[in-house]
This record gives sequence, structure tokens and C-alpha cells, in this order.
Amino acid sequence: MRTRYRSLALSLILTGLALLPVGVFASSHQDAPLLTFDPAANTTDVYAFVSQRDLFGTFQVTNIVTTNILGTDTFITNVFSTNVLQKYLTVALAVYPFEEPAVGPNNYRFDDNVMYVLHVCKTNAANTRSRTNDLVMGRKTISYQFRFQTQFQNSGTILQAFLGPITDVGDTNQNLIQTYSVFKVDQANGQSVNFLGTGIVPPNNQGNATPFYNQGDNGENRAKEGVGSEALLDRYTSESIATNLASGYIAFAGQRDDAFYGDVQAVFDLLKTRNPGVDSQGGFNVHTIVLNIPVEELGGDQQVVGVYATTVRRQMNILRDGINGPNIQPSGNFVQVARQGNPLFNELFVAITDKNLYSRTSPTQDRSLFAKYALNPELAVLFDTLVTGTPDPSIEQDRTDLAAIFIPDVIKVDLSTPPARLAGGGGGVSDDPGFSRLGIFGGDTLISTVQSNNINGGVISGGWPNGRRFGDDVIDIALTALVSDLRTTPPTIRGPIGDNVDHNDVPFNKVFPYAPTPNNGRNHPHHGL
Repeated sequence: MRTRYRSLALSLILTGLALLPVGVFASSHQDAPLLTFDPAANTTDVYAFVSQRDLFGTFQVTNIVTTNILGTDTFITNVFSTNVLQKYLTVALAVYPFEEPAVGPNNYRFDDNVMYVLHVCKTNAANTRSRTNDLVMGRKTISYQFRFQTQFQNSGTILQAFLGPITDVGDTNQNLIQTYSVFKVDQANGQSVNFLGTGIVPPNNQGNATPFYNQGDNGENRAKEGVGSEALLDRYTSESIATNLASGYIAFAGQRDDAFYGDVQAVFDLLKTRNPGVDSQGGFNVHTIVLNIPVEELGGDQQVVGVYATTVRRQMNILRDGINGPNIQPSGNFVQVARQGNPLFNELFVAITDKNLYSRTSPTQDRSLFAKYALNPELAVLFDTLVTGTPDPSIEQDRTDLAAIFIPDVIKVDLSTPPARLAGGGGGVSDDPGFSRLGIFGGDTLISTVQSNNINGGVISGGWPNGRRFGDDVIDIALTALVSDLRTTPPTIRGPIGDNVDHNDVPFNKVFPYAPTPNNGRNHPHHGL
């Protein structure tokens, strides 16, 4: 059995209809028991997709022109502007589930004592035989570390975050200031560390204290819908995009609306879906890190890569007396407390006895520890029992197609395709032509130049699990994949079926950082109401 799904690992996950996710339900953002006690380190969702961005530049060129019979040269300088399209792998990690948009006196924020890490597993990891395909092994090739630091401009007040309406990010009215540093760790080159640069975190969306997040720049109104141009981004988001990182990287870190949408309550209420469905994450925020990685930094776009994320803490905390009272000082080595690749695997496939173990381990161990959960998913049995009432062994056993997706549990992204089609931002900003929230089930496909010899002639899914975009309806795609049989030729497709929630509560941005504007703490709905 192990030999069989190992040989299928690349062919199944990277070809046409086989590029389908196997998670059945939405992430409730509580994947493992111990993480419920550590929300700042609790990974909610990971995203990864191909994108591009206009790099605007002014260039000066001097030409030599001979203009007279003596042959002397005249120098003419021409100045012109041009646009260069840069191709990226965009990766994102969201943490801190179910943030009420506004609270007080304390505020949700990234934890200074947590290191947030995004990992990339390359196909062409190095020119050494031992690392020729880190993707298949689930072995991280390059890691990107985000480390945060918090300070208060005035600690002698009860107004922790806002001393008044914030005009610009980091101004004197933003009392709570978080900055971060980004490091690139080349795991295939002796874990060499390169400092890429720093950024600042914008304020949370409180309402009147943060008017420019909201419609009409008015703190009484709901959050702004997504936009299709960087020039139209809200002021705080625009000012917080770090474009000055080394080697062309671009970063953002801050509070955003939870980009996942789905009727989790109905799904966990004995799979009794309702129509219309209710977005269980509607009205809640998360803290999100987004990073644009130039494809050149990964060795070019003629490859497939894997993406996953981890959060790590120091081994222990030491309580010490300080000038302003007791303080906690982390000590010891970093210890991994959470990881996530594809949504749903640990939450809805791995048994309770192994959930915390999954959080502590690496994708390199998935084949030996967790493959059994993908090959014979209890979830399929529960679906047959609670929904159809009729056992179907074809979807309950020997799911080599599911194992090929989840083992190792990293999101696979074909970098050779054009940029991913994106969901519209609302307010007249439409979906990209050809975009479907259902991915391949909605006819949303891309052409790969590195998989042109597969059975579908290079036609692959335009969305999850060929990457995961903001806007992919993972529940509907996943439910359809579960009841289908992707091992047959051609695949046996049943559906599509879903939970009757087909859009996010806050429309997405179609430009970096893509994640939607954070909900206004003063004016927001909950659960789609």
C-alpha cells in the first residue's frame, strides 16, 4: 500500500481532477486540543498561490549620435518609465481565531514570544542527490521567519491601543506599536540565515479610532470592501505594506477579516446542512501574515513547490521582577507548537490521540505517522452514516488519491502557470475572467508547462489544492471530492455538493495583501447576520 501511494504522490496531486482536496468540512480553527489554550500561536489557515505585480520604474538611457561631418559625438539622454511584471509565490498564514473585532482595554496582537514561520519545499532543492526533491519528502528547503516586537508610546494610560483617531500608521495616537523582522533561512545550505528587513503592523479596526478602514472613511460604517488596485487600498493597509525588503520580497502583517467562509455549525450538527447556509466565521477577524516571494528566489518557476506553516515558542518562561513589576522572559530552545498545510487534515482526519502529536511533528513524518488517516478516512464513513445512510466502500477505503494530496501535508503549487485567477472585491470589482470558487469543478483550470506530459495534457486545477487562493470554497470542493472517486479513469465525479455558503462576509482584495479588510469593531455582523 505504501509503495502504491508513494508512486502516485506527484502524478495524482498535479493532474486535472486529481488535484482535489479531501478535507470535508470547514476549518473551525481549533485543530488540536492544546492549541485552544494558545490562540496567538494557533494557525487557522494557510494560503499559497502564484501572483504577479507591476513594478513601476523610471529608467535613464544615454545614446551616442553622430550629427556632423567631423564625426564628433552628441550625447542624448532619454528618460522613460516602464512597467515590469514580477511573478511571485504569495504565501499567507492566519492565526488567532475568532477575534472579536473590537475589545478593551487589551487588544489582540501577534505574540512577541512566538516565531511565525512559513516554509517552502522545493522540487529542485539542490544539485545534490540527497535533496533532489524536498517536495516529495515534505522537507523544508527555505523558511521565512517573522519575529515581532511590541512597545507602548505611553504606558501611563489605560488607553492601551488608541490615544485618539489614528491618521497614519505609527502616529502619536497609535499607542500600541508592533514591528517585525523577516529572516530567510536556507535549510538546504547549512541553515544559513539572511535578514530581509522590517515592517510595521497597522492598528486593529476599532471604529472611530480607525476611520480609514471603513466605508466613507467613517468609523461608524462597516469595513471597506475589497479593491482591484493598490491605489484604492485603505490608508492603513497601504502604509503597512513593506516593499523595501531585500531581494524584492514584499510583506504585510496585521489584523484582517477571517477569509475562510462556511457553515461550520451545521456541518458539526450531524452534517445537517441548511439553505441558506450561515457563515460561521462571518464578523470575526484574525491576524494575518502575507509574503510575496519572487520566483527567482526559489530557483525559477519551472517546478512545483509545497508550502506549510509552523509556530514555535521558547521551551520555558521565567518570571522576573522588573522596574514596572513582574515580567516574563522566554528561555531555552524554540519548540514547535503548531503546524498547518492543507486545511482540515489534523482537525477532521487525525484521531484525537494523535492531534497534538501532529502539531509537534514535521511533514517528513506524515508518511509513517498519519498516512493511515488519509488512506482510510473515518470521515467518509461518517458521511455515509449520517447523510446517505448507505455504506459505500469505494469512498471509505484505500483512498490513495487522498493520501497523495495530504501525505506529506503541504499545499502543492505549480509555479509554471500564469497567475491565479482571483475572487472579486465587491463594489463593482468583479472576479477575474474564468474564476470559480469551485476550482476545477467550476471549470477553473490552468495550463502547466512542467506537467505537459500528464494524462490531462498539462491542464490542472486553478485553485485549491493546486495552491489555495483567497476565495476558494474549500467546503464545497472538498465535499464533492470526498463523495467522488478520483482513482478511476476517468475520475468518478458526484456533485458538486456543498454547505450553501458561497462567499465571504467581507469581499477580498485583488491586490496585495489580498486578505480582506478587518471588520469594524463598532459596526459588523456575526455569523452572516
